[in-house]
Amino acid sequence: MERTFVAVKPDGVQRGLCGEIIKRFEQRGFKLVAAKFIQASEDHMKQHYLDLKDMPFYAGLCKYMSSGPVLAMVWEGQSAVKLTRMMLGETNPADSKPGSVRGDLCINIGRNIIHGSDTLENAKKEVDLWFKAEEFANYTLCSQPFLYE
Repeated sequence: MERTFVAVKPDGVQRGLCGEIIKRFEQRGFKLVAAKFIQASEDHMKQHYLDLKDMPFYAGLCKYMSSGPVLAMVWEGQSAVKLTRMMLGETNPADSKPGSVRGDLCINIGRNIIHGSDTLENAKKEVDLWFKAEEFANYTLCSQPFLYE
């Protein structure tokens, strides 16, 4: 089983989309193993988006992401990173297919409501940046036999 990091961004929180997003992940069959509602500092966001530090939008992105609360989550499941990225849609909502989070719920690339780890390596880094070991719940979903062979 893989773990991946997902965060509802300040625009998603302000629009009241946390429940809808959680619902989609639960319906897919992923298991929520950690979550927190937090307003991260700009320094924390600079660490989170360190791989984008040379991009012209980096400073604005970090400032925006620290401007309000985010819902930070860790989801677990088979192929969690790849399937989550498919569920989110393209970074630019205009390129996202209907049925994806961004394809259904947003319009603008700068307000694309959600972040998801793009690789297994980045998922581990992001999970470790946002959560301590003791913040994880260890349990088995009763639906697990109906999700996996």
